[in-house]
Amino acid sequence: MQPARVYLTPGLFGFARLAGIEYFQHVQAALEQRFRARGRIVEIYAADVHPTASIRRRAARLAWLVHTTAGSDDGPIHLVGHSTGGLDARMVASPNARLEDGLHPPMGWVERLRSVTTLNTPHYGTPLAGFFVTAKGQQLLYSVSAITIAAIRLGGPPLVATAALVAALGRTRERRILELELSDRVTDALLRALDEASSIELQSWLRHVREDRGAMMQLTPESMDLFQASVGDRPGLRTQCVASYAPPGRAGDWLRHLRSPWAAVSAALFHLLQRLTALRDPRYPCMPADGADRVLVLHLGGIPPVGANDGVVPLRSQLWGTPVWVGRADHLDVVGYFRGRGDHADWLSSGARFDRRGFETVMDRIVSGMIEGEGAISRESAGQLRPSRQMRSK
Repeated sequence: MQPARVYLTPGLFGFARLAGIEYFQHVQAALEQRFRARGRIVEIYAADVHPTASIRRRAARLAWLVHTTAGSDDGPIHLVGHSTGGLDARMVASPNARLEDGLHPPMGWVERLRSVTTLNTPHYGTPLAGFFVTAKGQQLLYSVSAITIAAIRLGGPPLVATAALVAALGRTRERRILELELSDRVTDALLRALDEASSIELQSWLRHVREDRGAMMQLTPESMDLFQASVGDRPGLRTQCVASYAPPGRAGDWLRHLRSPWAAVSAALFHLLQRLTALRDPRYPCMPADGADRVLVLHLGGIPPVGANDGVVPLRSQLWGTPVWVGRADHLDVVGYFRGRGDHADWLSSGARFDRRGFETVMDRIVSGMIEGEGAISRESAGQLRPSRQMRSK
């Protein structure tokens, strides 16, 4: 059997490798292990897309990567996208999408595409994007992005950065989030804490963020309404999703964080993002037109609040294709950034309590879906199966 090829594309502010961190290191290891357990050879590639460029530009980079590495055999191809990366993958797989003008890659390999998997992807947008296109929102996002790298790389930002965040959060009043001020000292302190090579790399990455923020406006609920109308799904293709939410913060949760200044600030930042993401415009509700509650009851045994989200994307906005796992996890938990043994480091303190067992279950179901997609296409090609519409959550 020819090797399977899996292509991973990161979310907004994502990367293939940065400051010694591989965005998909945990996902890649888990996928390799599961393919090997099935006696399969697999090649896995991470797309080095622009962190905040338009979905169309990012999708073109992904398509070029597949074109240059997929070989000339007939081995199956699978796309996996986290957050905005899921939209990159959907656009690449769409039979009617036009990628970046003048740079459209050859797409002969698309006949070998067997599945598209999206993890915590804002298929119907996220209210957080509307805040992040404002000047204050961009300042906050810029700082939080740098903090994320430091938290994963160092286990937490240095004390001076944490102190600056404490001061900024202390000046923030309820319902007046636009007054949040984050000093450049935060980012400067993070850069100083990294080694020289990592610091230079992170500065270059942050410069890219400043220069092209095309995806920011595209992820608003209003813009994703147009995306849904214009990007179609390829008939017969296995499409599947992972969706999650974190519980809202409770008074008792703060006691757990008093022992660590960073843990307390981390929890405050997460719940600030969570409150922003819970905002809702009834005209653009960030959810499928129908079927969402039925899917949630099936996976969760009940219906979470309308504002339930993972700190970045509303839960219902993540539903697309066949849901293979729906549960409690924050936005980066599902790609392996949760508190755990070994090289697992947490993103922000969300209270979701996602762990290795949950991560292993998510990876099991993703790979099972990929293999199912390969089998369905093979049977269809052999004339044993007619194309059928996959179960949709919308």
